[in-house]
This record gives sequence, C-alpha cells and structure tokens, in this order.
Amino acid sequence: MTSQTLYVVAITGALLTQGVLADADGTLPPLAKLRFDEDYSDMRNQPAATGWPERVKYIPFGKSGPSYVTLGGEIRQRYEYTNNPTFGQSPQDAHGVWFQRYSILADVHWSPRFRLFAQLNSALETGRAEGPSPVDENELAWQNLFLDIGFASADARVLTLRPGRQEIVLGSGRLVDVREGPNVRRTFDGVRGFYLCDQFRLDLLATRPRTDEPGVFDDETSDRYALWGAYATKARPLDTAGNLDLYYLGYEDKNALYVQGSGREHRHSIGLRYWGEQNDWSWNWETLYQFGHFARDDIHAWTLATETAYRWQQHPWKPQLRFSVNIASGDKNPDDGTLGTFNPLFPRGNYFSEAAVLGPRNFYNFHTFVNILPTADWSLTADLNFFWRLQTEDGLYSPSGQIIRAPMGSDSHFATTALSLTAEYTFFRGLVFTAIYTFGNPEAFFRDTGPADDLSFTELTLQYRF
Repeated sequence: MTSQTLYVVAITGALLTQGVLADADGTLPPLAKLRFDEDYSDMRNQPAATGWPERVKYIPFGKSGPSYVTLGGEIRQRYEYTNNPTFGQSPQDAHGVWFQRYSILADVHWSPRFRLFAQLNSALETGRAEGPSPVDENELAWQNLFLDIGFASADARVLTLRPGRQEIVLGSGRLVDVREGPNVRRTFDGVRGFYLCDQFRLDLLATRPRTDEPGVFDDETSDRYALWGAYATKARPLDTAGNLDLYYLGYEDKNALYVQGSGREHRHSIGLRYWGEQNDWSWNWETLYQFGHFARDDIHAWTLATETAYRWQQHPWKPQLRFSVNIASGDKNPDDGTLGTFNPLFPRGNYFSEAAVLGPRNFYNFHTFVNILPTADWSLTADLNFFWRLQTEDGLYSPSGQIIRAPMGSDSHFATTALSLTAEYTFFRGLVFTAIYTFGNPEAFFRDTGPADDLSFTELTLQYRF
C-alpha cells in the first residue's frame, strides 16, 4: 500500500469518526454549491454550539450587534481512469489519475452592510500522461476573495455590491458555472451587483475569468476573456407555477478558434429560461440567440435546451424519469462570412457526463435518466445519451471549446452513444461518496474521421465539506 493510499485511508477514518458528532439533529442549513450562499445567522438566537461542525459556523465577535464569523472547508479525493481517452485520440494514462482538492474559508460578517468572504483552494494531480492540464492542478490560489457592501430599505428591498474574486453561477449553469467536475473550479475577477425585491432578483456583472496557473499564488486576471451582462429572475410570473429568467450576456475572446478559423470574438447572448416544479413534475427549459462578430465575419447562433422530469413520490424508492432534448447551432459553411457555431461561454465541464469529452456546440442529443432513492442517503442513476452533429461542415468541440474532431469531409451526423451509471451515498452532512462508470461507443462520424475506440470511464470520489 502506497503512502498516498495510507493518507487517504487515514483521512477517511478520521472523517467517519468525526461524523458521529456531525450535525446529528440536522440543525444546520444545507451545504451550497457556492459556499458563500450559506447563511448561519439564525444561530445567533440559539444556545452556543459545542459539537462539530456547529461550533465553527457561528463565532460571534464584538460586544454587541450581529457580527460573527463562519469557518468552513473541503477535502476532496478523486480517482479517475479513462480507457481510450477521446475515443483513442488522446494519450492513455497508465494507471489512472488521482486528484486532491482542499479548501478553507472564512465568512466575516462585520455588520448587516459589510461582509468579507475569503476562500483558499489547493488542487493537486498525480498520474496524468500529458501532465496536469489547467483544470487539473493549481497548488494554491484564492478561489474567492470579495467584499459585500449592502444597502437595505425598510420594505425588504436589498441592493448589494460585490467587488473582488468570486465564483459565479447563472441559472442552471448552462452558460456560466463554477465547473465543479474538474479539479480546479472556475472563478472570476470583477464586480457584481444584485438587487432583491420580493420575488424578483436582478444581477449585473462585469468580470474576467481567473487564469488557472499551476503554482502558488501565480494566477492573474485574464486579459483574453471577458464576461459582462444582466440576469433577471421572476418567481411565479403572471401568477403561474415556476420561475422565469431573462438575461443578456456579453462575451469576448481575443483568440477564439473554430473550424472556420481563428480570430477575435465579440458575442452577445439574449436568453429566456422557464424552470420550476409543481407536484411531482419538474422542468428546466431554456433558449437563446447569439449575435456579434468573429474576425471579419458576423455571428448568428442559437440553442434550445429542455429537461422535464417526473418523480413518483408515493412509491418505494421514489423513482424519477427525466428526459433532456437539446440542440445547438453549428456552422453551415466556413466560407460564407457568417459563424453559426453556438458558444456556451463558461459552462460546466461535465455537461453531458462526468467523462467530459463533448461540449455543447454544433449538436443535437436525446438524453434520458432513471433515478431511484433506496434510502434517504443513497441515490442511484442510470442515463443514456445519443449525440449527433448538427451541421456536417462543422466539427465537434470539447467543453472548453477546443476542436476535438474537424469535419474532414464526413457527411455523418451520429457521433456517439454513452451509458452512465452513478451511485451516490451520503454518510452524514458533508461526507459523500460517489462512484461513476461511463461507457462511450463511437458512432459513424468518429469512425469516419480518425481513432474510434470504445471509451470507458471510472470515477471514485470521496468529498467532505464542513
């Protein structure tokens, strides 16, 4: 047994032992995808906590007033093995890859108007045949470091200004997400403001992503990419069920690359999303149109994404059936002066599966899921994805926008079929074990244009957040 394996076993044992004390009565709010969204202010009216992790969630300071500090963190250990990466196109890792991610955070509430949030992250990688990619390793960096300045009125209207480094998720993360799947999460430098009023929220942002460098405190603000815009959400529009999002996002890439060529990209996105749940149904439907300029060409692109689910709440194991049908434009002709390839901007890395091979450009797919809950702590999911190219004059792209396979004269649309199995078990609040297996079968387009081996992907993750 290697020293690294012993280290992981020791961490696991310590966490399981600690779990006996971990929020046994469920008094703490749920852990959030964005840790700064967690609110522990209600603990000021409760007796001083003595157990773990309650005692670090509300630490008052000062003689009076609502000033307090919240501490938190994360330990994530992940093993991945991919057989025939990118269907045999990418180098083969000999024994798989081990990823480690650690973070520690402090949320300082000086007053109802002023707040400082700081989070340090360390992401490490071992075993990658090509060496770590930018999303694999970042030894030490500020993941979040921002100040909230709040302005509240008597009628419950709140305006907050947030300058600094910050993670951003807009909507369901189809266009802007923290990229939780990879080892290094995405974050931005800039300014964000949001206005809250009853059932309405408006976000304004002007940001640039952080460069992901592998060393210690060597990240900078990107001068290649920029993101700005406005995102509004209205609950129960026209007194109907669900929520409605309306948004505009501006995007710049000084060195964009498509099958059509390379050049400066200046793109605008106008979108609409309708989402929510009622009784046993849930839905998430979104469409948007993009326009702008790429090099000397115009941009005209679009997408439509739908996800509809039904869960039998009254049946044993509460089975859920979910259907997702999606389409995104591609480029019809690289020489016609118009770029038709949709750009998902800053999406999650695991858009279609944890294998994270394909990105949402120039495609249409049908994706179906079956989920069961044998116990309150255990979730099992099987999903099947059929994936096609939309335009035969355009290629396929990775989640980060790199060209995976150029068209090479192939007139085939069918690209791949993928089956994934996922098991997730929650030991206690914050400690989750996940096992994933994905099998990908290359279809006609991959067979026409290069390596086309069956892909298999295995992932084992143990994650503890407090």
